Amino acid sequence: MEFTPGSVMRRSVRRHRRRLAGGVVLLSLHQATEAAVPVVIGIFVDQAVSTGRLESLLWCVLMLFALFAVLSNAWKAGARQVMRAIEYETHQLRLEIARRVLDPRGHRTGLRSGELLLIATSDAEKASLVLRAVALGFAGSTALAVSSVALLLVDVPLGIGVMIGVPLLVLGIQALSPLLTRRTSSQQEAVANTTALATDLVGGLRTLRGIGAQHNAAERYRRSSQETLKATLRAASTNGLQDGVTTALSGLLLAAVAGIAGWFALDGRISIGELITVVGLAQFVAEPVGLLGFSGQVFAMSRASAGRLASVLGSPWGIATGISTTVDPSKPLLALEGVGYKTLSSLDLSLQPGELVGVLCYDPRDADALLTVVAGRAAEHSGRVLVGGAEVEELDIDLVRRSVLVEQHDTDLFEGTLRSNLLAGSGNTARLDRVVAAAAATDVVEAHADGLDHPLADRGRTLSGGQRQRLGLARALLAEPPVLVLHDPSTAVDAVTEELLAEGLAEVRGVATLATLVLTSSPALLGKMHRVLVVSDGVLVAEGRHAELAETDSAYQEAVLR
Repeated sequence: MEFTPGSVMRRSVRRHRRRLAGGVVLLSLHQATEAAVPVVIGIFVDQAVSTGRLESLLWCVLMLFALFAVLSNAWKAGARQVMRAIEYETHQLRLEIARRVLDPRGHRTGLRSGELLLIATSDAEKASLVLRAVALGFAGSTALAVSSVALLLVDVPLGIGVMIGVPLLVLGIQALSPLLTRRTSSQQEAVANTTALATDLVGGLRTLRGIGAQHNAAERYRRSSQETLKATLRAASTNGLQDGVTTALSGLLLAAVAGIAGWFALDGRISIGELITVVGLAQFVAEPVGLLGFSGQVFAMSRASAGRLASVLGSPWGIATGISTTVDPSKPLLALEGVGYKTLSSLDLSLQPGELVGVLCYDPRDADALLTVVAGRAAEHSGRVLVGGAEVEELDIDLVRRSVLVEQHDTDLFEGTLRSNLLAGSGNTARLDRVVAAAAATDVVEAHADGLDHPLADRGRTLSGGQRQRLGLARALLAEPPVLVLHDPSTAVDAVTEELLAEGLAEVRGVATLATLVLTSSPALLGKMHRVLVVSDGVLVAEGRHAELAETDSAYQEAVLR
């Protein structure tokens, strides 16, 4: 589906058309009855006040009572329907953005996390306001139609003048909408940039303080904030201009209609009651004209936000995937054939069931490139990546995720408990104690009185780097994927813990149905591997067991022996 600002807004209307239709009918009824109020008052003056008839007076009072009862309840019920549709649509848009951003295929929006967060919150809310714009637009048009008909019944030339003047007035107001859309869009982009910058600065605050760059960072944020302020003021000035033009032109229209009606009443062309009706309607017309002007402002703001939503929802996928849901169990669980990506050059690699394979990359960039390829985040690479003998591009993304798990060096933990972070939605509690011990994380659990139920702060801030690393490894082991890829899983632990971790990893993963690839320079881990691959300048330069390579290869010795 092709996403554009218009398509996003039209889809919002379609998805809530029933609830929106109910709201439009009720709000239009409210505006119609409000337009009928000066008509009833005019009849009241002509039929009851002028004649002094009690029966007519009672009927007019009953009519006014009924009108106000209808308009009050119609407004409440209609506004409730529209607001419910807006809230549901906001929620749906936020879910769509979150689903798109979190999709394992990735995206190519080029937006930072702070910008994406703003789109998923503020822009989703503003884009859904198109429903309010539609409802208010219909309601205002209904009020103008009823007012014009009533004026035509009072005096045809007067009614025709209003019917011509009001559309011209509305068109004049809407002429500012494109400018408002552009300035609102610029404002939202500036806010998103500043929000993203603030997110980045807060996340790297310790690093900035460590290198003494916090003052430069603050100055950069100040400049970005000033640009956002200027963009906001430009958008606000356009809004204010539109409000001022709407009020001024409505007042001029009211004065013109009231003056002409007074002249007609002096000539005896219309009665006193009809004069009151005309003046009341002319005064009331300012409300629906204002509604149409406000509707235009909301529509412009909604369109700008819808454009930002469309840029995310319609962005191309980061990687291509297929639909096949089967693999050949007799083939290598993971294989790379002639893969070239960034610093990698025609790299071959295979993982058989039951194997633990270590990879030593002399250049860290080779390790990063290999991880990106294996994780399926390389949008374009040469050669082939196969899982169970089938190319990754031909397999269903869910099958790939179940088959290959990449545990990054920087472990992500979430607010909750140790147990909820380890299980990660899985009900596999039988192996929990075993994998915690295999990851040498037993001391992390036993350090707290409530054990696995110990609460964690966001990102595991209350834990040390080594504790977070071991918990991440335990979580990966508990998932028990056919292929587990680890990147430096022991860099933040001491030598004794590292040895325990290496033994536990070999014990848990050393079974016939599983395969493990470990990118590391740790001699403790490499010593537990069935074979070690050495990558230099993007190509495979050596292969063998750790002990053999450590004895015969001087470069290998320099890289791993401590």
